[in-house]
Amino acid sequence: MKQRTRLMECGVGLFVLAGFLGLIYLGLQVSGITPGQRGETFTLHANFGDIGGLRANSRVTMAGVTVGRVTAISLDDQWFDGHVTMEISDELRDKLSTDSTAAILTSGLLGEQYVGLTTGADPETLKDGDTIRDTQQALVLENLIQQFISNMGSSGS
Repeated sequence: MKQRTRLMECGVGLFVLAGFLGLIYLGLQVSGITPGQRGETFTLHANFGDIGGLRANSRVTMAGVTVGRVTAISLDDQWFDGHVTMEISDELRDKLSTDSTAAILTSGLLGEQYVGLTTGADPETLKDGDTIRDTQQALVLENLIQQFISNMGSSGS
């Protein structure tokens, strides 16, 4: 009888352990944190009028493929824009043209925000430490709702 109880306790313990490991795995997937080394990178900067919910360690993608991470976000003292610093995979070094664009996009049910890059056609390329000039700020749902309500109020009077 005691051996059967111990066997049952071990089974429950393994089940609980598997549950915790599953929760940790899901948490890492949702947060975008990936274990392992990222390899060689180079730095790019971009200024956005509104960064919305973008955070450090958010993904940087190109054509849906993750090519880097946001490393820092600060306020630009001169223009009062959100200044975003990104580490981009070295595979794209000397391949992103100077007229490339950066946009803050939203994905998934949780509304994860990330930076999406689109390359241009200029033969000149971005170097380490350069700034992407053509940017599109985040679409903030609260601002859209406020604008809609303001428009409804002004059209009704």
